[in-house]
Amino acid sequence: MTDDPPKTRAGFAAIIGAPNAGKSTLTNRLVGSKISIVTKKVQTTRFPVRGVLNVGEAQIVLVDTPGIFKPRRRLDRAMVASAWGGAEDADAVVHLVDVQSELAVSEGRAKAADHRSVEDARAITEGLKASGRQAILALNKIDGVKRDSLLAVTQTYFDTGAYSEVFMISAAQGSGVDDLKARLAELMPPGPWLYPEDQAADLPLRLLAAEIVREKIYLRVHDELPYAAAVETVSFEERQDGSARIEANIYVERDSQRAIVLGKGGQTLKWIGQAAREELEALFEHRVHLFLHVKTDERWAERRDLYGQVGLEFDV
Repeated sequence: MTDDPPKTRAGFAAIIGAPNAGKSTLTNRLVGSKISIVTKKVQTTRFPVRGVLNVGEAQIVLVDTPGIFKPRRRLDRAMVASAWGGAEDADAVVHLVDVQSELAVSEGRAKAADHRSVEDARAITEGLKASGRQAILALNKIDGVKRDSLLAVTQTYFDTGAYSEVFMISAAQGSGVDDLKARLAELMPPGPWLYPEDQAADLPLRLLAAEIVREKIYLRVHDELPYAAAVETVSFEERQDGSARIEANIYVERDSQRAIVLGKGGQTLKWIGQAAREELEALFEHRVHLFLHVKTDERWAERRDLYGQVGLEFDV
């Protein structure tokens, strides 16, 4: 007598792509709740964030990876290595491509960011070919794009041999996302679920608090502040009355950047703190007492301990 095969399926699906392709937006859309921060800035996601998605008998652990691009510094190298690592370990890989940038380049109306996006996307294709595995191609931001244009972009990528199938989606609006979700569920291997049914993300609360604060910083000062900020939760205390006391440090590289984050009379930091606190209270469903401190540390990106806290390799 043989044991019946398990009815449930569970596995990992990595979403890779160039910075600002829409990976975090797609992850949040698939999961149905916000687990990854989304801003106008490219390279917002710095480490793999896991979202848990249940589809029928299948559980998909989505890995929202950092954008893959040409690294220039230690943090860049750590992020790119983390993204490829997430893809190598996954049962399915989705390469998300910004079709708007593709068309802007092909039609001769591209900005510098479009050229970088296409170059990074092509480099990812070469990386997939070198790895010997095929990925799902997902053309994102299809809103208002003619079918012939979408087919032309699809052909360009499929001719490389790096892709098994294609989905045309709008992560922001939801078009085509359900079809992609169903396909990922089919690709998960048989086995027991990895997370409880009601868990939507695998992210420590300390890290989640820091990420939400970092998102609010970029939402408020995205024009003035480059990618020169990090947030570290230095204390997280759950109190007897059910509330939480969170203390976090915001690190910037120069005093001029510290002044930007503080704002006149501390008003910018106050806005960041209030916006972060309100979102944390909604997520935790209890009161949050949030205390933020802005510190100048020109070498924060060289601090080994900050890398370890977010699961990035320092020595890459």
